Amino acid sequence: MFSFNKRIDDAYEAALTVKLGDTSKFVIMSDVHRGGGNWADDFAKNQVVYYAALKSYNRQGYTYIELGDGDELWKYKRFSEITTVHKDVFLLLEQFYKDNRIYFVYGNHDIKKKYKPGMLAGRYDEAMKTKVPLFPGAKIYESILLRYGAAGRALFLLHGHQADFLNDRLWRLARFLVRHVWGPMELFGLTNDPTSAARNNKVKEKVEKRLSGWTKETGTLMLAGHTHRPVFPEPGEGKYFNDGSCVHPYSITGIEISLGNITLVKWGQKTHEDGTVYVGKDIIAGPHRLTEYFT
Repeated sequence: MFSFNKRIDDAYEAALTVKLGDTSKFVIMSDVHRGGGNWADDFAKNQVVYYAALKSYNRQGYTYIELGDGDELWKYKRFSEITTVHKDVFLLLEQFYKDNRIYFVYGNHDIKKKYKPGMLAGRYDEAMKTKVPLFPGAKIYESILLRYGAAGRALFLLHGHQADFLNDRLWRLARFLVRHVWGPMELFGLTNDPTSAARNNKVKEKVEKRLSGWTKETGTLMLAGHTHRPVFPEPGEGKYFNDGSCVHPYSITGIEISLGNITLVKWGQKTHEDGTVYVGKDIIAGPHRLTEYFT
């Protein structure tokens, strides 16, 4: 019999271990869903906000962890469609990669990277009419374990589709439905995808219950995405976090782990007194010392 806890256990055992200390600076974002620039590109409306946020994190020396569904490879068949439209974003991500300050975790919508990691090696440059390097030799992980100090003190990162049977074990069927059924129907305003954890509250709640249930059973801190709903418990009130998504209406959310603190943040467009528009950050929850959650 299929067990969601066993499925998450397997992801935990396969996790890449990354050292986390009091001088570390990480920003975790998921569900970016970079697309091809047309009606199906949910990311397009937040491209400027996302670019400004990452530019700020790059200046400050953060390591960027993309926690799954970075690229929308269910609605779009070719990665080149996405890199061409969002060239500036990928050039910025390339800076993180050259400095060894980026990790890629796959989700259900970009699970293709698991089977074809070489697709990230290059992008097509229209001006040069040839393929140029992007993330040569990039590795794609199912999960990451941010190990803090002593053994047993760690934050487990995964996309979260592991707690969603259709979008995990039956992902090819789910992709077919998104690409050929629900996507076209949404275009005409007929329905929202009933299989999506991001758009169907019943599915969202089931996934959250399974993920948070695993943390209660194991006592392990977890940070996931997939549901697009930010979750940030107070110390002593839970061990399940969610970074939200980058396809909220005109804003993006993420979780910072910086200098021993953990914080849920939102980036969006703001207005100065003189009416000029800028991109700024708000703190939604925290900061709290990460050590407060290890008790």
